[in-house]
Amino acid sequence: MDIFSFGPIAAILDGAYGLVTGLSALVEPVAGTASGLIAVVLLTILVRAALLPVGMSQVRAEFTRRRLAPKLAELQRKHGKDRETLTRKTMELYQEEKASPFAGMLPLLLQLPVISLVYAVFTHPTIAGHANELLTEQAFGAPLGTSFVGLTSAGSAVWPAMAVYLAVFVLIAIVTTVSRKVLALPPTSVAAPGAGVSQAGLVRALSFLPYVTVIFAAFVPLAAAVYILTSTAWTVAERYTLRRLLDPERGAASGTVEPSTSH
Repeated sequence: MDIFSFGPIAAILDGAYGLVTGLSALVEPVAGTASGLIAVVLLTILVRAALLPVGMSQVRAEFTRRRLAPKLAELQRKHGKDRETLTRKTMELYQEEKASPFAGMLPLLLQLPVISLVYAVFTHPTIAGHANELLTEQAFGAPLGTSFVGLTSAGSAVWPAMAVYLAVFVLIAIVTTVSRKVLALPPTSVAAPGAGVSQAGLVRALSFLPYVTVIFAAFVPLAAAVYILTSTAWTVAERYTLRRLLDPERGAASGTVEPSTSH
């Protein structure tokens, strides 16, 4: 059963299709055969720009957790042997500070529907009853509607199409590496209450999780892989910039005060 064939969802998919085709037609005089790929990049930028307030809230939440780290450590010292009390006191502390330990999940959850739409736009032969012309779009010989796995299994893995896929994978890996270095938080910023001495090791292990996106990108259409690449690069630039602009310590040093309220 295809959920994208149902009324409201089909209408949203058709709207996404119209947006991508409109962007592609807009840049075609300049981008030529790469207009479809550029349209996906522009779509990603529009989506992430719309989510900028969410990113700001997330960065403020990071600073709040850093500020609360001593209090969380004290709760761990007092109630470390009573997990139920520790959890309750921790949640009470976050409520008092109007913060959430799960704030970092919101941007990812908001992007999942967009990734699903991009995937659907470049995999459905028909959308809202009309032919999907985007499936014929190519970028430097690489079909935007075909995955790397699909290309190789079809026996049509020829250059330069293969080079486009490999370039995207390499760029995702590079951006992910930069992300791990630039966006790494100090231990006090990420310490979770009650995690004990294993928290640092867990954080280090989870820091390698983003590399799974390289594998994931091989199984989704090239357009979706380009969305992942662009979105990841945006995240690095956005988080680095916002951390510098919203850091309360930098604000105090310059004579300005950043509101500490975080959601």
